[in-house]
Amino acid sequence: MADPSGRPTGSVSGRGIAAIRRLPYKWIVATVFVFGLFIELMDTTIVNVAVPTLERDLHASTAAIEWVILGYLLSLAVFIPASGWIGDRVGTKKTFLFALGIFTLASALCGVATSLGELTAFRVLQGVGGGMLTPIGTAMLFRAFPPIERAKASTILFIPAVLAPATGPIVGGWLVTHTSWRWIFFVNVPVGILGFVIGLLFLREHTEPTAGRFDLPGFVLSGAGLALALYALSQGPEHGWGSLPVLATGTIGVALLGALVYVETHIENPLLAFRLFRDRMFRNANLVMVLTFSSFAGLLFLLPLFLQNLRGLDAFQSGLATFPQALGVIATIRIVGRLYHRVGPRRLIVAGMLGMTAITATFMFVTLTTDLWWIRAIMFIRGGFMACAFVPLQAAAYANITPTDTGRASAIYSAQRQVAAALGVAALATVWISRTNTINAGVTNRLALADGALSGFHAAFAVATVLVLAAALSGLLVHDTDAAASIQQPVTDSELAPAAVTID
Repeated sequence: MADPSGRPTGSVSGRGIAAIRRLPYKWIVATVFVFGLFIELMDTTIVNVAVPTLERDLHASTAAIEWVILGYLLSLAVFIPASGWIGDRVGTKKTFLFALGIFTLASALCGVATSLGELTAFRVLQGVGGGMLTPIGTAMLFRAFPPIERAKASTILFIPAVLAPATGPIVGGWLVTHTSWRWIFFVNVPVGILGFVIGLLFLREHTEPTAGRFDLPGFVLSGAGLALALYALSQGPEHGWGSLPVLATGTIGVALLGALVYVETHIENPLLAFRLFRDRMFRNANLVMVLTFSSFAGLLFLLPLFLQNLRGLDAFQSGLATFPQALGVIATIRIVGRLYHRVGPRRLIVAGMLGMTAITATFMFVTLTTDLWWIRAIMFIRGGFMACAFVPLQAAAYANITPTDTGRASAIYSAQRQVAAALGVAALATVWISRTNTINAGVTNRLALADGALSGFHAAFAVATVLVLAAALSGLLVHDTDAAASIQQPVTDSELAPAAVTID
């Protein structure tokens, strides 16, 4: 049986297509974006658990294997800033599908790699797609959802943003243990293909006539500056901040970023529209985000090391211990989405950050014998407070951003989040390593060494607590009046969008 256009309706696929067509367009955008966002974010943690196996199977040192992770990170840094302009000029549908297609293809190539060089090259290629997925997807999502529904859109963004990194160690640990390290890449392929097909069939194209010419100086300065700065931040804790490679790359990276700010504020069509920081809401939201995400990413990096190196858990057990944080988010996020319109962003952000401060501080009292259920409970409660803070923060950040500027705004937001994550990991890792080395200098007793390492972790957890406390205080800079467009009571889906999607 076929419909008037000739498409089959009697088959399972035909009914599925018809069901998708009946969805409001914004939910189609959300569905496609979640597919891409989930596999891209899960990839940031799933690879880490396979490092020992990769060393053995590829006959490589730890330092060499690091480039499998670093190559991806540096590739992200190059393409995130350019993503906003590319989407505006080429079209968000084409760009998102290209990014998702490249990421999926590169995942498959990583899975069949036969050498370290091949795997590193394919990871760099993966970063090309990954660097554009989140900014372009965010821009599509916030253009599809009107300002009064930004809180709802933010809940869509935040679930995979927390669930994917938490799922990575569990899925990766199980796959590496019971199948092969190759499956940590192959697992992306079916999800990527499904998202690509739905996007190809149902996404609408969007371009911005004001995109202007490509800003080559901005692209070079942002890509090189971010890549060098992130490289220095990733290597500083291990090799020392005074080492020549770290000092040189860090200094040059910061200098290039300084030049970037000057160039981008003195040309007509910059790659990164720093003029958006003139909006108080966008400026303050980004400040809070940098501090919050530094603590979030730093603790997400440090806690598995504590559980595995000191507590003796394997990667799978460690993932199960930290996963309740995602459950806490899921349990709370819908409530926060509703409260946003009644309470406003400021009180939610500050309350959420203060709650995160208090619960993060409890890690300073975790010992080598603390019951794992206490750690799971801490993570669950922390997830609830995270939802309370992150959802209004994301919704308010874009409250006054016009559809024309949404692509550029999402590129800035994503780039700053990447830098914030690197800063948080670098800060916590530096404190952990330096404190541990200071206490354990000349110590040979195994129990004393463990106590010294525990003291190092406690010091790093204290830094994570201070960072999120600083975010809570910065949250006081947020004004509800600045986010008024996103606080109004939302109307129903039927009032905002037609019942069916028209495919051009």
